[in-house]
Amino acid sequence: MELGILSLSDIQRNLETGEPVLAGVRIDQAIAYATLADRLGLDVFALGEHHTPEYAVSSPAVVLAAIATRTSRIRLTSAVTVLPILDPVRVYQDFATVDLVSHGRVDITVGRSAFPEPFAIFGERIEDYDALFEEKLDLLLQLRERDVVTWTGRFRPPLRDAPIIPRSFQNPLPVWVGVGGSPESAERAGRLGLPVTLGYIGGSLGHLRRTVDIYRAAGERAGHPEKLRVGLSTHFYAGASSGSAREVYPYYHEYLRPKTPGGRGWIVTEDQFAVGTQRQGAIMVGSSYELIEKILDAYQALGIDRFFGQVDWGGIPEGLVAASIERFANEIAPAVRSMVGSLEG
Repeated sequence: MELGILSLSDIQRNLETGEPVLAGVRIDQAIAYATLADRLGLDVFALGEHHTPEYAVSSPAVVLAAIATRTSRIRLTSAVTVLPILDPVRVYQDFATVDLVSHGRVDITVGRSAFPEPFAIFGERIEDYDALFEEKLDLLLQLRERDVVTWTGRFRPPLRDAPIIPRSFQNPLPVWVGVGGSPESAERAGRLGLPVTLGYIGGSLGHLRRTVDIYRAAGERAGHPEKLRVGLSTHFYAGASSGSAREVYPYYHEYLRPKTPGGRGWIVTEDQFAVGTQRQGAIMVGSSYELIEKILDAYQALGIDRFFGQVDWGGIPEGLVAASIERFANEIAPAVRSMVGSLEG
């Protein structure tokens, strides 16, 4: 199982000063966290894409290219590339370029969007978001397979014997699908034989298991069960002890609270946070021992191949994030890898 970290580059206010952190600072932090994860031997780093003022990164490929020049072994991926609003040709070219810069360490993780703003910015109708995603995913998969592409669709001008350059270092360039729990999304990814990453921010592993079962059944019906892989991402913080880990609650509350009247988000009370961090809860905040148990629970319940801990939410100070990454790499990852190895052996 691959173990890694994820950043959405959210911009929160400093809880001491009340001032928001600058976007450039958040990008510098993301680069630093990825570089640290590479040095400590974690397997993968994921970076989100957003197009609102609450996030620093709108172009993961640009930042991942910077990270690629500072790292040597860690895999790099988006989380997620918002495919319905983008031109698949440009997406392929950007990530193929990063793949060349990194000498073959890049994936694309594509998804739809939980935000309406990008559709307005890029002139797409949010009512079409699923049809846009399906058509553009079809084109992206053709682009990664062929040097010259002829294609016709509904939402983009046709391609006629179009040379697609540069070609990626990997052949083909890996494409994952980000799935938020929609059975239809899981079924489509399975039918296409694409690996998936599931977001796990609430509910039970049993609920997620139904989504995974739909995904695997679709892949088996389509005749390519060997291509199926499952990733899982969740909110994460590894503390020195159970009690000290849960002291990050104010940052979690800040991360998820609505920032404007009637805005996106929800209030997580301290009691709800405490329940979510228990062994059966979705919030992976705790001591190294507690998080080893929870990751292994997810592995046994879902058969996951890749795990992401989202490490830098809510304005957690850099020193705490770095310490959490170090505990993940030095304490949690070796234990998880050993246990998974023994279970698979």
